[in-house]
Amino acid sequence: MTEERPEVGPSAALRLIGHRNFGPYFIGNASSASGTWFQNLAASLFIYRQTHSPFLLGVLQFATFVPILLLAPWAGSAADRFDRRKLVLVSQLAATALSAALAALAWSGLAPVWVVMLCSLGLGVVSAFSAPASQALISDLVPRSQLQSAVALNSMTYNLARAVGPALAALSVRKLGIPASFAINSGSYLVLVVGVLLVQPAARVLATRGEARLRESLRLVRDDPRLLGFLLIVTAVGFASDPINTEAPAFAHAFGRPDTDSGYLIGAFGVGAVAAAFLLAGRVAGSRRRMLITLVLLGAGVIGFSVAPWLDVAYAFLAVAGFGYLASNTAATSRLQLDVAAHQRGRIMALWSVAFLGLRPIASLTDGAIAGAFGVRAAGVVLAVPALGAAAAIHFLQRHHRSLTNRA
Repeated sequence: MTEERPEVGPSAALRLIGHRNFGPYFIGNASSASGTWFQNLAASLFIYRQTHSPFLLGVLQFATFVPILLLAPWAGSAADRFDRRKLVLVSQLAATALSAALAALAWSGLAPVWVVMLCSLGLGVVSAFSAPASQALISDLVPRSQLQSAVALNSMTYNLARAVGPALAALSVRKLGIPASFAINSGSYLVLVVGVLLVQPAARVLATRGEARLRESLRLVRDDPRLLGFLLIVTAVGFASDPINTEAPAFAHAFGRPDTDSGYLIGAFGVGAVAAAFLLAGRVAGSRRRMLITLVLLGAGVIGFSVAPWLDVAYAFLAVAGFGYLASNTAATSRLQLDVAAHQRGRIMALWSVAFLGLRPIASLTDGAIAGAFGVRAAGVVLAVPALGAAAAIHFLQRHHRSLTNRA
């Protein structure tokens, strides 16, 4: 029996959009991801307009992402023990209700800063359970031969949303107002609900309660150090991209632009990410050298954006950073999914959620504290260092491997 070869390349990825079992999920996920930018930008602008505090922008991100860090053991276990499709449905309906309630309160003038923070915390709890389930669900929708393309295409949805969502959100806030932007986000979750209702995941063996414990997840990483390496790369990518996500209104102000232009800054980052998705769709990391290059592009791009004297130059650096961000994150995420069994993917993707999203509270508070004390440009430079550190570690490993090979 010959082993089924993985399908790679842009054409393989794009064919999946018409796949009966993946296309509806892809469209729904793209809608939900775009709507999230309406929520994030509207909440950030609301907080910044009320307080003019870069630090509170960091606190807002902390409230959004800290549940992912705290709830990861239970979220990952749930994704492996229960029906992932039902978990995604319940979480998206809960998110719809929370966003709709926030929109109603904002329209009524009953949404002070603490209410927006509390709703962001609630959405973070929902995200803690939906993220590992929705990521692991991909492997239940397509054959293994198409999983690389499916993971890349799924990453593309988030980055298409990053390219288009913030600009549309900025336009929405400017023309329709902050409450309407919250309402649009609420509706976007329902599109994903419909998409998930239309798909039929393959049957899988559910993990037992004992198998799905956190220590079993950590044992997977202990037994395969490569998994830890990929998780560390995902963490570095999350830290480096945080200044663009968290401090975008403050960066817009630093460039002498209105705060709604923060959507265009995030969008420029997304354009670079989408370019990487089209060029690298369906291909995993390949060589360490490629990973080193993409991490350098991310780190150097964020630093260049942070210190750029002119906005046009800043946009160019943002596109470079976005390219490095998508290429690095998709490669590491693909390998995490492919290197474990199907019944283990929920727990691995819960650890991925911690690495990429759950540690964002630390990044956001660090980001906000540095921005408040030394300026937002300094924050961008400092948060880019982990990506460059990861690239340096890969370079060291390459040289060490060559040294051992030459001795042999």
